[in-house]
Amino acid sequence: MTRQDEPPPRATASRGSVPTGAAALHRLANPVRFLRVARAILPISSVLAVVLLGAGIFFAFGASPPDYQQGESVRIMYVHVPTAWIAMAAYACLALSAAAGLIWRHPVAHVGARAIAPIGACFTLVCLATGSLWGKPMWGAWWVWDARLTSVLILLFLYLGFIALANAFEDEARGEKAAAILALAGAVNLPVIKFSVDWWNTLHQPASVSRIGAPSIHASMLVPLLLMAAGVTALFVSLVLIRMRSELAAKRIRALRTALPDGPAEGTDSARPAINTPAA
Repeated sequence: MTRQDEPPPRATASRGSVPTGAAALHRLANPVRFLRVARAILPISSVLAVVLLGAGIFFAFGASPPDYQQGESVRIMYVHVPTAWIAMAAYACLALSAAAGLIWRHPVAHVGARAIAPIGACFTLVCLATGSLWGKPMWGAWWVWDARLTSVLILLFLYLGFIALANAFEDEARGEKAAAILALAGAVNLPVIKFSVDWWNTLHQPASVSRIGAPSIHASMLVPLLLMAAGVTALFVSLVLIRMRSELAAKRIRALRTALPDGPAEGTDSARPAINTPAA
């Protein structure tokens, strides 16, 4: 057999090859590449947040009718429900980022988890506050130890625990690992929040939008609610990208400071060159 008649070599996957489904995730492991993607997404998500929230606020507080039972207090729903959705979705993203950081040692995953935690905590706090304001006229009390309310309060504590653990160690890697383990363990709370109204007898109403079949909420209220939800989602994406860019910049500064040789800090008196003044 001549050289030209030899069959072509079989294509084999290299040892370090990545499956196609996870290729995008591993490509974003490069901070420079991630920042390039973030710079492209951030203006779009910011504009969407402004437009959708503006339209949602107009329809929610100006065009939608009051509820025939709850009256004007139903308008709290347009803030309470989207923040509740984002509070849960943010923790799911936090747990996924923690898993990626632990399993694949994804360098940007821990940065994402650190960025998501305080934002998710803020959305959870707004959810609890607006729920309390909504519950007072409906239930006659600011707070009840209802299964849904209690599980959302636990979600807030999980966010705060993640933030505390991530900053509790001098070794940043140890803090990230401990916080990631807590995030993964706390993920079991998400189905409890979701199905608490089905598993137990609670004061909280069951799902009205994500029902199988047709939503039990009128279109005049559903449209502004979905606009607010989309706007809050775009706001969440924008805030996370901004915080991730800040975290990566802070990491780079810390790395540069560590790489510098020991010596007086720049800008101190001992670092400035002496000025020879002529003798009088």
